[in-house]
Amino acid sequence: MEFLLSLKIALRALRTNKMRSFLTMLGIIIGIAAVIAMVAIGSGASRIISDQIASIGSNILLVLPGSRTSGGIRLGHGSTPTLTYDDAKAIRAECPSVALAAPVVRGGAQVVYGNMNWSTAVMGITPEYLMVRDWRVVEGRDFSQAEVEGAVKNCLIGRTVAENLFGAEDPLGKIVRVQKLPFMVIGVMDRKGRSPQGSDQDDVVFVPLRTAQRKLFGSQFPNSVGSIMVQARSEQDLARAEEQVTMLLLQRHRIGPGREPDFTVRNLSELLDVAEQSSKAMSLLLGAVASISLIVGGIGIMNIMLVSVTERTREIGIRMAIGAKQRDILLQFLTEAVLLTLIGGVIGMLLGVAGAKLVAQVFQWPTLISFKAIAVAFGFSGAVGIFFGFYPARKAASLNPIDALRYE
Repeated sequence: MEFLLSLKIALRALRTNKMRSFLTMLGIIIGIAAVIAMVAIGSGASRIISDQIASIGSNILLVLPGSRTSGGIRLGHGSTPTLTYDDAKAIRAECPSVALAAPVVRGGAQVVYGNMNWSTAVMGITPEYLMVRDWRVVEGRDFSQAEVEGAVKNCLIGRTVAENLFGAEDPLGKIVRVQKLPFMVIGVMDRKGRSPQGSDQDDVVFVPLRTAQRKLFGSQFPNSVGSIMVQARSEQDLARAEEQVTMLLLQRHRIGPGREPDFTVRNLSELLDVAEQSSKAMSLLLGAVASISLIVGGIGIMNIMLVSVTERTREIGIRMAIGAKQRDILLQFLTEAVLLTLIGGVIGMLLGVAGAKLVAQVFQWPTLISFKAIAVAFGFSGAVGIFFGFYPARKAASLNPIDALRYE
């Protein structure tokens, strides 16, 4: 009953000074809206990175060729073709913790169909590559191992290539020219989207590995490959697989103790986990920075409530004179402060959700509205009202009734 009476008095006081009440709530409105919008933007960034991580595959190791020194200049990783197709076969056969090993040869080429042409990445692969990447063929079929070994001129194309070369036309069975060689399109890949580095993964043409080695990207090392993607049997086997691959390649390449390896094994899961953790930390940072405005709004509420106590000193004295206790006065002013923050919280919540959706539409940035963030922000606004409203309410409740009645 006392609470309902205090609520009624608080609502009447807020209606009496509408403009001042709105300006008091403004800090809370901006704070809640900023927290919700910032967390939504940060969560959207985390979702992008998570999707990109999923698009690469799980439990992945990347084996790269080593470096070399020429004329006193040490060149970077990949400058020497030290990895071979046979290395990939050996990794698959001799490393118990490895599920799949997919050698890759990569280059660029102009792909032509009729009067249309498109510059894209061309990758020589085996069927294991698509299994490692968890990449499906949605139209047509994949290569067979016999086609890889026979160096046939078939190809799979990504969605970006299909759209730019064929438009609405069905690409299956059509002949495209890659470096003036005719290739039959036997499949179209599912859409993968952007990589963590920002490149378009769908802008690619896949050809059999042996075809790329012998007919497209010939070199003085005909069996060499540009990299080997290795998939461990499970996440728990990843470190063991990395150790087994390293030991096997050291043995196959006859690299003794103390000598620098001519290859590099990278754990992609660790690198991508770092990127995901950085994104989550940025999301928390954005939310924390936006929360500062809530503190500022709370200070504004405390100042206005102190002014209100001063203005209503005579009213407080009258209420005390007719029997109101200190806890009644305390509850009245505390209710006003909490009511201000909660109303501001509701308005800020609506503005924050609208702002996040506006960012998504205008800037094409995916945002993720978190109901947990909304609940936390709304609860925090109530806590701000109690914390910053307590001192003015306590001051009002501590007034001497006689002094309050004399106040002019």
